[in-house]
Amino acid sequence: MIHMKKEKAKTIDQKTEKPQELQTEAPQFRWYIAQTYLGYENTVKQDLLRRVESLGIRELISNVLSPRETYYETRADGKKTSKERNLYPGYVFIEMIITDHSWFVVKNTPRITGFLGSSGMSSKPIPLSEKEINPVLFKMGIMSKPNYDHLIGKKVEIISGSLANQQAKVSIIDNDREKIIVEVDLFGRTVPVEISFSDFKEIS
Repeated sequence: MIHMKKEKAKTIDQKTEKPQELQTEAPQFRWYIAQTYLGYENTVKQDLLRRVESLGIRELISNVLSPRETYYETRADGKKTSKERNLYPGYVFIEMIITDHSWFVVKNTPRITGFLGSSGMSSKPIPLSEKEINPVLFKMGIMSKPNYDHLIGKKVEIISGSLANQQAKVSIIDNDREKIIVEVDLFGRTVPVEISFSDFKEIS
């Protein structure tokens, strides 16, 4: 009889490795535009802010704007009267972090018909860029207009348009119009070019 040798089963110590946690950036507040019934912009603003407070979701919706301006009318007797009007009829601006919950709260606020920049009923909207929202914030005094007087004679980098990635020297700054004139080297000549504040960045 042939006796088979029994091999002892080898035990392998398996190390349980903890999966590395993925580092994700914290969500940031962005500005969005919601469409409203015409003439109900301020009502929508107040209603939405009340809902935010009652639901305790300030960490998701931080601000709602219905930009207005004062203008003057001359009456039949020659006297001027001041009145207010909405700068963006049919829209409110909402600073928020888009989640399923915050999106649902806004969409279900009375007299809001949807988001601008949303391609469908169930799709999330596209946030405004700084170039789009900053003029609104400047107009309302929420954000101070940048002052670039210190850049006179210095070089900046153009970041948009046909001259993108080129460096140019600043010669004139128009803070009111938010424009600067830079000197660009083109075809061996120095040419003055007017660009917007949003079209360049400072060179550190």
